[in-house]
Amino acid sequence: MSITLLDGGMGQELVARAGCATSLWSVQALLDNPEMVRAVHDNYFAAGADVATTNTYSALPDRLEKHDLGSKLEDLQRIACQKAVDAREFNGAGIVAGSLGPQGFSYQPNLAPPAAQAAEVYFNICKIQTNYVDVFLAETMSSIDQARGALMGTDGFGKPVWLALSVDDSDGKKLRSGEKISDILPLLEEYSPAAIFVNCSIPEAVSVAVPELMLSGIPVGAYANGFTKIPAEFNKIGATVDMLEARTDLTPEAYADFAQIWIDNGATLVGGCCEVGPAHISELKRRFGYL
Repeated sequence: MSITLLDGGMGQELVARAGCATSLWSVQALLDNPEMVRAVHDNYFAAGADVATTNTYSALPDRLEKHDLGSKLEDLQRIACQKAVDAREFNGAGIVAGSLGPQGFSYQPNLAPPAAQAAEVYFNICKIQTNYVDVFLAETMSSIDQARGALMGTDGFGKPVWLALSVDDSDGKKLRSGEKISDILPLLEEYSPAAIFVNCSIPEAVSVAVPELMLSGIPVGAYANGFTKIPAEFNKIGATVDMLEARTDLTPEAYADFAQIWIDNGATLVGGCCEVGPAHISELKRRFGYL
């Protein structure tokens, strides 16, 4: 069995390095200090990651327009993609994954546009990313309809698509929408993504979700976050991540223990999401790089 190591979280790592959080989150670094983005990619590759995920999660029209930055969408996408490509070239090997974050807001599938409308947005972003990335990564999709919109929008480019679902922190068998995670299976059969993940949920919930996704028959991956919880008031564009609290118990060793559970249950792509940094990826490399 071969394990592909993803990188860790980008946005929270940038916030930590910048020393402050803004309502633009990871996009702020693209505006103020793109070389910091490159440095994070370099650090993850140095830690042992096989994948550089572009800093485009929140470079979406609805988020940018709220800050009067809608006209900068293409430029920000290209800058972010180029920094990931540059880091991969410097590393000498690796996969560049084009991040596509949830429209509406993270963890709030009720705020997302209908699938067909969302697909148009993703399609236009993919037209920008396609000349840079090796795979499209639709992240933190929290309902079946959100996932459908992402799969529709990434279809037709001739590139593999990785779909990552976010589950209820209190019940890893459910998406954040309340739908059963197993309800994604017909959609996977319809669109045939190259891999299915669970992401940006607490590690305990991820451990519950992975066996459910193994029923898909396609490669399964996992990358958890390190938040204590997602508060109810973190629910709209403009909310800043300083509302979120990081766990103090999720050391690199503790995170790798969770990853061992995911791998034991069949996951072959493993990395980290928010609050999981280079030290965690380094420990994953030490523990599983031989597999």
